[in-house]
Amino acid sequence: MNIEQTPSLKRTQLYHAHLKAGAKMVPFAGWEMPVSYPRGIISEVKSVRHAAGMFDVSHMGRLTVKGRNAAQFLGTVCSADVPGLAPGRSKYHVICNEQGGIIDDAVVYRLTEDECLLVVNAGNKEGVLGWTGRQARSMDAVEITDLSGDLAMIAVQGPQAVPTLDRISAGGASKIRPFRIGEVAIQGARMLAARTGYTGEDGFEIMPPSDRAGALWDLLLREGIEPSGLGARDVCRLEAGLMLHGVDMTVENNPIEAGLERFLYLDGSGYVAGQALKRIKSEGTRRIIAGFRTSGRAIPRHGQNVLKDGKPVGIVTSGTHSPTLDSDIGMGYVDRICAAPGTRLQIDVRGRLADAEVVPLPFYKSSRG
Repeated sequence: MNIEQTPSLKRTQLYHAHLKAGAKMVPFAGWEMPVSYPRGIISEVKSVRHAAGMFDVSHMGRLTVKGRNAAQFLGTVCSADVPGLAPGRSKYHVICNEQGGIIDDAVVYRLTEDECLLVVNAGNKEGVLGWTGRQARSMDAVEITDLSGDLAMIAVQGPQAVPTLDRISAGGASKIRPFRIGEVAIQGARMLAARTGYTGEDGFEIMPPSDRAGALWDLLLREGIEPSGLGARDVCRLEAGLMLHGVDMTVENNPIEAGLERFLYLDGSGYVAGQALKRIKSEGTRRIIAGFRTSGRAIPRHGQNVLKDGKPVGIVTSGTHSPTLDSDIGMGYVDRICAAPGTRLQIDVRGRLADAEVVPLPFYKSSRG
């Protein structure tokens, strides 16, 4: 088998581990990534919901911002109050342009007073680097560094994630509270561990040095953690009502219509998108993101039309069959008048109108609260 680097696709530090595990590899955001393993997507989703699953998320971008003005600078490009974050804390947020268009959604971690970590989507890393680099020119004492090649990233998610990681870190994992970041020692190596994720379950995103990624992956396998691919990750994030940039939102969308208003901090000074977002918030948007369930085994798919009494009122952005709920679910942008829970709609599923009902997001919420 030829496993040389494909010129057009990048590979993570765990590529050979995926092949060894029998993963089906597919292109994703410029990377060759596992979409599923031999046990299948449904098994992987069930592991995440009832035990624990692990995902290779090393394709995502990991950027550090250092300097005495690091937090102040990030407060000008992120929708979060980064200067107000205490070291060890993190915030989900959006990075917007001057018009309020969403360049990316990301998580920012305050590591120290003078250093922050920004984790961004794989396909948007270069765009975020370019955008933040241009904005940083007017800010003294700020240095942006791409550490994506130096650190791997493995997400361990599910009810057994914390107990498992405690076993291999001498109890270090449970000392880190949700949406915090700290260091743990595993196999004699210190590594960052963020108690965050993209599945709606408790768990961690662990960032070992690249040369320790394979050993950590193998250790987690021996601990009984099921490897899980992009397919399960997409199902889990949609069940949890989490959006995917490039699918559910793009630079053509603003966070008000994307239902992300609660992640906007608009009281600070200097936020480049602040004035635009205040105006959009004041004026309102014609459409807003909504979740819906369909009837009769009709999975809504990206780009399909949403109708109300035969009239187009929106478009689907994501859809899947939820094994956790045993129903077909989706989300998309609909006219605000049609976005109230209980509203009856139809989805044009390959020429057949499928009945749908607007339901609150998230579709699924973990018992951990």
